[in-house]
Amino acid sequence: MTRRFYRLFLPLLAVLLATPAAAEGSLPNPQVVIETTQGNITVRLFRDKAPATVENFLQYVEDGFYDGTIFHRVIPNFMIQGGGFMPDMTEKPTREPIPNESRNRLHNVRGTVAMARTSDPDSATAQFFINQRTNLRLDWMPGQPGYTVFGEVTDGMNVVDFIATAPVQEVGGHTDVPVEPIVIRTIRKKSLL
Repeated sequence: MTRRFYRLFLPLLAVLLATPAAAEGSLPNPQVVIETTQGNITVRLFRDKAPATVENFLQYVEDGFYDGTIFHRVIPNFMIQGGGFMPDMTEKPTREPIPNESRNRLHNVRGTVAMARTSDPDSATAQFFINQRTNLRLDWMPGQPGYTVFGEVTDGMNVVDFIATAPVQEVGGHTDVPVEPIVIRTIRKKSLL
């Protein structure tokens, strides 16, 4: 029986190890820490479900793009959005938009992180939002492109909830802008060690 097992198992193992997709898929979903003036939020990224979105986000992280940006749109019992504006509400220039990956069967439930975009489904660049509540109406469905979920908060939902209570105002046509800027000091990759 042992000989038969090895005869069947070893060729299968060799095929699996030689397949780039298998090796790539075995990589852990990375984690990042969003350091804000209100506390830290740890996020696990779903590289396996939204690969283009995660790589785009991680490139912005690597470039230090998010350092000093703010959560510029805060709506209690909905979501907090950030990653594109400076405290004076100037918008940062971004790279080209990425394709929408909202058909990945991930849902906009409380604590998930998704890409912000315009009415064009393929317009997401750097801005993201954290769902403070479950918002299934933002999911993909036939005839309606959704908002790509690409991560989930694993620690710091209390910080998200606190940010959502910030008093807001209108600034230059932007509504729901916190009166006191809530700054993203940096977003960094979390060490696996």
